[in-house]
Amino acid sequence: MIEKLNSKAFFNNHDWPIIDVRSPAEFVYAHIPGAINLPLFDNDERTQVGILYKQSGRQGAIFKGLDFVGPKMSGFLREAIHLSPQRKLRVHCWRGGMRSESMAWLFSMGGFQIQVLEGGYKSYRHFIREQLESDAKYVVLSGRTGSGKTEVLQELIKMDAQVIDLEGMAHHKGSSFGALGELPQPSSEQFENDLYEVWKTMDLSRPIWLEDESRFIGKVSIPEPLFNKMRNCPVLRMEMSVELRVERLVNDYANYPKEGLIAATERITRKLGGQHANVAIEAIQNNDFKTAIEIVLFYYDKTYNFGVSKRDPKKVFPIDVDTINAKINAENVLSFLKSQAII
Repeated sequence: MIEKLNSKAFFNNHDWPIIDVRSPAEFVYAHIPGAINLPLFDNDERTQVGILYKQSGRQGAIFKGLDFVGPKMSGFLREAIHLSPQRKLRVHCWRGGMRSESMAWLFSMGGFQIQVLEGGYKSYRHFIREQLESDAKYVVLSGRTGSGKTEVLQELIKMDAQVIDLEGMAHHKGSSFGALGELPQPSSEQFENDLYEVWKTMDLSRPIWLEDESRFIGKVSIPEPLFNKMRNCPVLRMEMSVELRVERLVNDYANYPKEGLIAATERITRKLGGQHANVAIEAIQNNDFKTAIEIVLFYYDKTYNFGVSKRDPKKVFPIDVDTINAKINAENVLSFLKSQAII
């Protein structure tokens, strides 16, 4: 049996595996989290079929596609049985066209119950964008570089607060030094897909905490609907002294390879000024991380102050913190939010 479902209905069924029949390259670039790639065509085959479709039309492309797929059909069915012994699958391609229809037919011939995503992956992308436009009680945790915002958010999770860790999903800490110690970044599209997986678990009637970010986290961009809401929601700004922030950052970065620290410093040479950048690099080479960080912080603090100046001051709430203990700071910001009629 084959059933076609819209995105909302397709994702209401959490028990059936999702089979993405697009090419490996399409899948690697971005996919529905948890989906399994069982490509009808490999990358080269898809290219050939596409070229033939443009040059000779639909019929020629279909025959070429059948030539490719014919010898693989039994393998597809065996793999499907392995993935779902209960013989229940959800299937999609790019637009919900011939690729998903062909695989759905094959699986149904093998005794499977099949649900096909109407409009394919493209409709899924439209669906999650719409969902991210929904109203929610967002709260942004802000603070100058070195304030320990990420660690505070992690402590808030332990206190049963709702947190969306944008930097964790982006595999980047948001500065020139942000890639140090991180996995390669996903595409912006995959980041958005992963973001929705977390967002859909949130209770929109309760506060949702986010870290203050610019539109880009490394090379990954925050989707515009969410970013616009972040720019207009309440901001709790941790005010921590330079001395404490330097102490935190020395603890965080002194163990990274010097080559990475120097390369990150060189990337912001123009913004630091050549002389300051050279002094910072020399300090790193001499294990004087305190001096290097003080120089870099001067630039990042100016950038932060400019960003804060663009916000509505009525929505920015400063909170003095006098410790680098993330648990204590999390308790303070959570207590502040609960005691104020902010959201």
